[in-house]
Amino acid sequence: MARIQLDLAHAYRPNPTQDSDYALLPLKMTFEDGGAYALLGPSGCGKTTMLNIMSGLLVPSTGTVTFDGKDMTRATPQERNIAQVFQFPVIYDTMTVAENLAFPLRNRGVPADQIKQRVGAIAEMLELSGQLNQRAAGLAADAKQKISLGRGLVRPDVSAVLFDEPLTVIDPHLKWQLRRKLKQIHRELKLTLIYVTHDQVEALTFAQQVVVMSRGRAMQMGSADALFERPSHTFVGHFIGSPGMNFLPAEVVGDALQIFDARLPLPRALPKGPLKLGVRPEYARVVSPYGPGALPMVVQTLQDVGTHVMLTAGVSGAPDVRLKARLSQDAERLQVGDTVWLQVLGEHTCFYANEEIVQ
Repeated sequence: MARIQLDLAHAYRPNPTQDSDYALLPLKMTFEDGGAYALLGPSGCGKTTMLNIMSGLLVPSTGTVTFDGKDMTRATPQERNIAQVFQFPVIYDTMTVAENLAFPLRNRGVPADQIKQRVGAIAEMLELSGQLNQRAAGLAADAKQKISLGRGLVRPDVSAVLFDEPLTVIDPHLKWQLRRKLKQIHRELKLTLIYVTHDQVEALTFAQQVVVMSRGRAMQMGSADALFERPSHTFVGHFIGSPGMNFLPAEVVGDALQIFDARLPLPRALPKGPLKLGVRPEYARVVSPYGPGALPMVVQTLQDVGTHVMLTAGVSGAPDVRLKARLSQDAERLQVGDTVWLQVLGEHTCFYANEEIVQ
């Protein structure tokens, strides 16, 4: 395994002069030996570019890539000792499952008894033991991708295993099984795993640390709890969660917090100037009228999703501003058009200036 450090930027066009010219804006990032990480963000945000720079398929425009303190910026994937699993299965159809899993080890001259032991262990972890003697050509897409995953994991000496959206071709009901297997494999083998995805469920359930990316910028690295409770940027608050964080325009006026026509008690010292108040739907509660830290809002929709009711409410005089609240089943007594008081100030409320969190 290796400790991977990035201090770089990358542009596909020559002589970049503005942020939009970069696929990856300048960043400094460390992936610790034996950690499980995810690169999460929408398509085109730079996730795969970062992964390919780590693997050696790309050389960054500027900066360095180091493995355990050694400069590997221009080293090949073989020199870096990287295993990479791609979005679509990369296997040999004419070989059996066992032969596919053994191929990376045979190429490196590993003794036959060690190959058999390692292939058996990985096949058991991926529930492929019963198919070891079958030819890969006749297998379903999810089984083929399991083989591809296994070939990335079979080598015990790799610096890191990099996954580029490996579950895209897998049926949804099988994805959770493979995520669970990957977590189990990480715990047992202590490999450094870096996983690219645009699916927040995949990222947050697999990784110990998630890097949220947008437009070539690494917005925040943190645990699932940190990204949910204290998003450092409004993009992270919006992107993480389903639905994402609510944002309301706010401003400090004297000793109060002004939100539209309402004046709420100032919860703590905040900077002057335009602010955004951020509150998760899980923490916006219906309270008694005129409660401290609450705003009057008009119910627009009520969606019963079984485990809870999702309320969407609007601010009078600001039709484009809506706030979502996740309520318990007793919210069924509410009706569209009712005025409700929603608590927006509390211990989980975040404030943002220029889209960055106010610490």
